[in-house]
Amino acid sequence: MHPQSPERRRLFADQARSARPDLAQLCLLIGAEADPDLDETGMRAARRILDRLADQLTERLPDQAVGPRSWALALAELLGQRYGFKGRPGDYQRLQSVLLHEVLRRRRGLPILLSVVWIEVARRAGAPVHGVALPGHFVVGFGTRDEQVLANPFAGGDVLSRTDAELMVAGATGAPLAPSMLSPAGPLDIVLRVLNNIRAWAAARPERSDVALWAVELSLLLPSHADRLHYDRAQLLVQRGDFLTGALEIETYADALAASDEAAALRLRQEAHGARAMLN
Repeated sequence: MHPQSPERRRLFADQARSARPDLAQLCLLIGAEADPDLDETGMRAARRILDRLADQLTERLPDQAVGPRSWALALAELLGQRYGFKGRPGDYQRLQSVLLHEVLRRRRGLPILLSVVWIEVARRAGAPVHGVALPGHFVVGFGTRDEQVLANPFAGGDVLSRTDAELMVAGATGAPLAPSMLSPAGPLDIVLRVLNNIRAWAAARPERSDVALWAVELSLLLPSHADRLHYDRAQLLVQRGDFLTGALEIETYADALAASDEAAALRLRQEAHGARAMLN
């Protein structure tokens, strides 16, 4: 595990708490946690790729009054067909698939990171674009709710019909598509889902508890987070042999829980005591 930069952590926290969080910058800072070679120069290079792709999109659609379907089709042609941005089942096994700079390099990734590419390129070109966090599969939306057009970057930007979206949701949950599922996902919603994807990847690989730890720690820097994350961090710290810090984190979670569930808080404090005892 390489040492994390306090300065980059501060930049991540500041960006997450800004009035208009920069999705690309937050995703690149996530990448810097995983890749010690990703420095400021590398992050600027990644942003320049997004800028150049947006310029090419603007050349295809110079009229900013075009409709959402035209934007979706133009993105599919540029990113999916010309440059080959899309996903494959094997991408779920690679950490690089959830790191923006690696997705830009490999042109492969998970649905949510490919969607970040679509969103950032389209936004720079002036498109009315947003993320849509369907259960089990992230896609991109263009236009307002009344005229919303959905595209699936994992499939190269295929435009989705209402039936396609319904089948996608049913396949993931067995439930029907609810209107609330089509609501735009904000930058911090997307970032949290990216971090959750990273944690899921690490959970299947106990030897990569280092990755799970920094993903939890970045999640705790978001302005709104679940208190449960403190306990998740504590478990990872204890697993990695940092018993004292883990005990303190368990007590932090116990304090947050005490008002609603004193019995659970007491059990947690006993667990913290047990973690400290492992120092002996």
